[in-house]
Amino acid sequence: MDNFRLILIMGLVFISLLLYQAWQQDYAPDTTPIESSYTPTLVSETPTPLNTDAELPTPPKDVQVGAVEVPTTEATRLLQSSSRIKVETDVFKITIDTTGGDIRQVGLIEYPNKRETPEDPFMLMNDTLPNLFIAQSGLLPKESAPTHQAVYHSDQSHYKMIDDQLKVILYWFNADKSIKVSKVYTFERGSYDIDIKHIVENNTVDNPWHGRLYGQFQRTESDVGQNSFTYTYMGGAVSSPDQLYEKIPFDDIEDNSFNDENRPGWSNGWAAMLQHYFVGAFIPKRDQVDNYYTRMLPAGQRHVLGFYGPTQTVAPGEQHTFQMTLYVGPKVQEKLEALSPGLELTVDYGWLWFLAQPLFWMLKTLYEWIGNWGWAIIILTIMIKMVFFQLSAASYKSMANMRRLQPRLVSLKERYGDDKARLNQAMMDMYKKEKINPLGGCLPILIQIPVFIALYWVLLESVELRQAPFILWLTDLSAQDPYFVLPVIMGATMLVQHHLNPAPIDPVQQKVMMVLPIVFTVFFAFFPAGLVLYWVVNNILSIAQQWVITKKIAGNVM
Repeated sequence: MDNFRLILIMGLVFISLLLYQAWQQDYAPDTTPIESSYTPTLVSETPTPLNTDAELPTPPKDVQVGAVEVPTTEATRLLQSSSRIKVETDVFKITIDTTGGDIRQVGLIEYPNKRETPEDPFMLMNDTLPNLFIAQSGLLPKESAPTHQAVYHSDQSHYKMIDDQLKVILYWFNADKSIKVSKVYTFERGSYDIDIKHIVENNTVDNPWHGRLYGQFQRTESDVGQNSFTYTYMGGAVSSPDQLYEKIPFDDIEDNSFNDENRPGWSNGWAAMLQHYFVGAFIPKRDQVDNYYTRMLPAGQRHVLGFYGPTQTVAPGEQHTFQMTLYVGPKVQEKLEALSPGLELTVDYGWLWFLAQPLFWMLKTLYEWIGNWGWAIIILTIMIKMVFFQLSAASYKSMANMRRLQPRLVSLKERYGDDKARLNQAMMDMYKKEKINPLGGCLPILIQIPVFIALYWVLLESVELRQAPFILWLTDLSAQDPYFVLPVIMGATMLVQHHLNPAPIDPVQQKVMMVLPIVFTVFFAFFPAGLVLYWVVNNILSIAQQWVITKKIAGNVM
């Protein structure tokens, strides 16, 4: 933002962008072909070595796999529950239910709900309404394998990490105990990715076991944990060889538009549920073909997103291990990128990601050097200002020349009155004679807008800035300024820029331009402090540069 017009243009661009994203979320037409009323009851796979129809459960028509949970006496709980297993690591407080061995609650110890209460971890997952979000996994078919409806057993009800690794083991047996399944969660110190194994032991004499692995999320559409003023994407996403990051909004899950019986399976993908700063992602075993699906469960308006793998055969007396990874934690790009290609794109910088990612890298590098995100934002702002110094100078020179001509333009307005045709012609003749392009300041501004929008998303989306302190009263750069000091300073800088810019000839436009700083002050009062800090610093730098240039060309500045 180099001047008052840039503030106005960027403000309008941001508002338009937010409105467009909201419209896309609610009203965008579905472009996914739907060739049948197919619902993914785990019914097809590529390749298909066996008759899959015979392998799959056949629940009643009004009950889909994953929809058989029965409400308990708690009005806010929809899921069946047996006994609970508490798991504590250095980064997690997790609750596992023996029904399905589901992960029902996930508290992130290093990311407290509020900075003032560090002992209260942010609950990324929970199994009660309104913010229901759980991770389920199991094996099919349910006649001979434990789905997320089966009840497991465990030797302990509480696990706590002592060494660098912690294993939580649950057991399931079929009716005659000829099939044993061990569900093993492995936690590593300092890690948010959880290794999940289903170890199948076939203890029969002559009956091979056939089954497949699946994993799915259940989630309600809740704004818990979301910023109420600035829009960030919340919903599902998958990755495929054709598209590393494909959003699946809740609306697409509700209308079943993602599912297509002609959609092939693919390898090296993932399925995720996103929200501001955090993500849950199932990452299947590499180099195996998996199918991805969605489903809507009407009770509690739960949205399901998951995958299922190929059928495996376990010979009598043998065992087989199904393996996958579950990530539940902050959207830290280097950790996500190391897990699976494209997973780092869940840090959703929008269509300007190719600009945003280098900006984030620069910001993070500055932070590692300085140790304070606020000062890192200030230095990055100065660096960006230096890069665009010459473009800004060209814009300010054009404005200074327009300011120099301002008295003559007012005189023309008085001479021609309401004759707009003659007034415009006289103004163009004057511009031509003075060799001034009235639009000379626009191109430099337009070139810089993509960079500023990209930086907006960097400061909004990066979890590293969550609850990051700066100085004095600014204890959280991801939250609004509690005393509105920065927005007021920004409004004051906008007023200064207004006086540096050539005033519009039209009195109505003059009044509108005078009111805009107040409007934008109110608008930015609800923005995260880190964003407002950037705008304030950039405004101050712009004022200094513009004042020098205007004084040199136009003489009297204020």
